[in-house]
Amino acid sequence: MTMNDVLNPLLDSAELPAFDRIRPEHVGPAVDTLLADAEAALERAVGPDVPADHDTLALLLDVPVERLRRAWAHVNHLQAVADSAALREAHAQALPHIVDFTTRLGADHRLYAKYKAIAASPAAERLSPVQRKALADTLRDFVLGGAELQGAARERHAAIQDRMAALGKTFGDRSLDATDAFRLVVPEERLAGVPADVIEAASTAAAEAGQQGCLLTLQIPCYLPVLQFAQDRALREQLFRAYNTRASELGPAEFDNTGVMAEMLALRAEEAALLGHASYAEMALVPKMARTPDEVLAFVRQLAARARPSAERELAEMREFAAAELGIADLQAWDRYFVAEKLKQARYAFSSQEVKQYFTEPTVLKGLFGLIETLFEVAIRPDDAPVWHESVRFFRVWRGSKPVAAFYLDPYARAGKQSGAWMDDSRSRWRRPEGGLQLPVAHLVCNYAAPVGEQPARLTHQDVVTLFHEFGHGLHHMLTQVDELSVAGISGVEGDAVELPSQFMENFCWEWEVLQRLTAHVDTGEPLPRALFERMRAARNFQKGLQLLRQCEYALFDMRVHTESGSATRAMAVCEEVNAEVQPERAPDFARYPCTFGHLFDGGYAAGYYGYAWAEVLSADAYGAFEEAGVFDPATGRRFREQILEVGGSRPALESFRAFRGREPRLDALLRHQGLA
Repeated sequence: MTMNDVLNPLLDSAELPAFDRIRPEHVGPAVDTLLADAEAALERAVGPDVPADHDTLALLLDVPVERLRRAWAHVNHLQAVADSAALREAHAQALPHIVDFTTRLGADHRLYAKYKAIAASPAAERLSPVQRKALADTLRDFVLGGAELQGAARERHAAIQDRMAALGKTFGDRSLDATDAFRLVVPEERLAGVPADVIEAASTAAAEAGQQGCLLTLQIPCYLPVLQFAQDRALREQLFRAYNTRASELGPAEFDNTGVMAEMLALRAEEAALLGHASYAEMALVPKMARTPDEVLAFVRQLAARARPSAERELAEMREFAAAELGIADLQAWDRYFVAEKLKQARYAFSSQEVKQYFTEPTVLKGLFGLIETLFEVAIRPDDAPVWHESVRFFRVWRGSKPVAAFYLDPYARAGKQSGAWMDDSRSRWRRPEGGLQLPVAHLVCNYAAPVGEQPARLTHQDVVTLFHEFGHGLHHMLTQVDELSVAGISGVEGDAVELPSQFMENFCWEWEVLQRLTAHVDTGEPLPRALFERMRAARNFQKGLQLLRQCEYALFDMRVHTESGSATRAMAVCEEVNAEVQPERAPDFARYPCTFGHLFDGGYAAGYYGYAWAEVLSADAYGAFEEAGVFDPATGRRFREQILEVGGSRPALESFRAFRGREPRLDALLRHQGLA
């Protein structure tokens, strides 16, 4: 190892990465070093002197491969939360080398033969159930990775992986750039009706940019309040059009994802054909609970049919209210947020802005941590660690006197950070082959509005729900007790079941006993009044039919473009067909949501978006156990931790659900929670 290697923070073997020291110039040298180590390990592992033995291969190969993947995960994470031109370029240069090695590793027929030999040997009987599950998953993934392909088909499969990785990066970069590029400065009077804290943030942003007035962006903490509250209809339309044409042919050509999306769909169909599948969707379902695309399509259409009558009534109510009370005779898509907010205020006597004053960030976090500590018998304590932005915080999770995990919390929206919310693993739990237990570390990322002035950040109730959702993923990752790397935490969990813990956690945001601990008014410190909570509860299923139809629309589009031949050249046509089938009113002809649909084209949910609804059947039914026993019942919390969170992907998700609930899942809890029972 050279002196440069020693100084490279991506090569540092310390417990936590030195995020404050990682620079773009470190990426290439670190990747070169770690790839060389992993390449050498692979060649040794497949050699004749290395036996087909689980522990031997883990020590020889898994250790350097995990080190490479962990360092690359840090680079990916930084590009998502602290993007820069230099980092993007360093990432782009290293990406082909990472993809090339990963593809060859997953398709290496020599290594595949070693693992098949392990499975066929008498020693396989001595493997633990967890190790047998990991081995079965490994053999399945070799097949999906192309290990059984030969000759030209093998070479073409590898080329597809390289190209797909590059396209996915381009899709994500253009989506981020198209979002960040929009800037609109308006005089404050055009923001009549918009909450004061949003106006203050926009005014501050304009001043920092050396301009007069208020600077508006397409970041959700700015965009959504303007759509919800701005009385200026023309302004709402301007922002709505900008948001819904991002990264499409209707915007700047350098951000257009239309061709990227088409090429990705064509390559996915080709990949599936090479591996003997009728469609990419059929191939993508191999490691999932759902068995066939037809099963998924039927499930989504069943949900849509249940939601459609409610959605039609909700839309009719909005049209009538808009005409009678707001003077909007021709309700348009850019009016919906505004009209819905006014209708909710009129019907339930509260506004989202009123509720927001009670959800101050320190109180929300204290209440969330307290809930987790009570139910799952852990403690969450702040700690110090190098971070990538001054607003990021670091915490450790303890059980008794022993640490079990840690996490970073990156809460606020900012330029250079991807939109949305997510959980990523910085490191997974692993009983390391060379000795010692590696504890899991998570990234929990949100995009709510940062504090303005001296007051704490204030979250909308939806922000709170999102925060709980991501913590559900984090708990799944952090509380695992599985020591086998490939099935610890969320690893190895079926893609259409991975949302179970996250959607399960959302339910607590609607419980009075919980909200009392989550709220303190920004000015008075008083908790949320019971009367206001009851109005919120009454409004819980407000426009739930329209919301569920939107999810069904996304899932149906996803499954159709990944099932039907020729969809690569007609993705927007499929989008329009799905919209006509599902929605009671057609979307505007300029709407181009597929062009920024990161879940499908840059997020690992291709032919899997239905999993949100699929897993919600499990999560709603699982939460029913807490409704029956009490939301703070420690025995039920312990059972959920032990049977769902701790086992991770070490057994099928359906087995884990049965172990927790004592029976098969039922649809009725989901329909009841959605107000559709």
